[in-house]
Amino acid sequence: MIRVEGLVKEYGTFRALDDVSFHVARGEIVGFLGPNGAGKTTTMRTITGYMPPTHGTVEVAGLDVVADSLEVRQRVGYLPETVPLYREMRVSDYLAYAAALRGVEDRDVAVSRVVDACGLGDVRDRIIGRLSKGYRQRVGLAQALVHDPELLVLDEPTIGLDPRQIRSVRELIRDLAGDHTVLLSTHILPEVADLCQRVLIIDKGRIVAEDTPDRLQAGLQGGQMVRVQVAQPGDGLLDALETVSGVGAVRRLSPDRFEVSFTPETDGRAAVAEALVRGGWGLLEMQSVSMSLEDVFVQLTTDESAAPAQEEAVA
Repeated sequence: MIRVEGLVKEYGTFRALDDVSFHVARGEIVGFLGPNGAGKTTTMRTITGYMPPTHGTVEVAGLDVVADSLEVRQRVGYLPETVPLYREMRVSDYLAYAAALRGVEDRDVAVSRVVDACGLGDVRDRIIGRLSKGYRQRVGLAQALVHDPELLVLDEPTIGLDPRQIRSVRELIRDLAGDHTVLLSTHILPEVADLCQRVLIIDKGRIVAEDTPDRLQAGLQGGQMVRVQVAQPGDGLLDALETVSGVGAVRRLSPDRFEVSFTPETDGRAAVAEALVRGGWGLLEMQSVSMSLEDVFVQLTTDESAAPAQEEAVA
């Protein structure tokens, strides 16, 4: 559905995207992650035809986003982080206008469909500027859906929503999978783990990881990891844990709690328990833990404060 090969985007001497390549299959929901300024917005704007690439190829449904720009835009629904709304219009009028721009023939049916899908029935006749931020976000999602696009590109679709609205939007996105392809950018990492079959992580204009959430977490974690709580913390405890066969690293979380990582393909839980009991420290709790998607993100990307800010200013 999406094919990006060797994508480069330059603003003067600044290279916002540097040889970006990835594919998204039809019907997939793919999470697109990266720190601020990493190149997410530039990539999404290039895919949607908002701006041309400097070099490289970007195709949507086999169509080149530059040579076949109008055809690509008919197949794409785009929700940018700043929702494009005419605040003086009523919700239903705005959605009908968006449908007309997209060339939708039966606009009344299309508007009713997205009003129901996005939970806008109670406000369809209200002026957009008088809506809450959450409802305005839903109107933005509705305009992206009004022409029933093959591809949805969503930039922070749940920002500003309350927990119930977030759940509703997530369910809507999940229901779209199969019939629609979704490229989802968000800073809410549990949202990505919950919704997405695959994850792309971009940093400094380059793709640094691409896989399923589970495989990314397992691949970076390496060996098994446990957290232990002892009954009697004391001298020599840290050294004793570090010398247990199969232990790769030990991190103290508090005086009586430790995180123990084992070398790959090693299960050292029994040896750790034995060492703690034999040394007189006792064992109150041992719990297996796994690397979260947030841990993966932090490990693979640079500090946000050090990332270049040019993308936000020019993209």
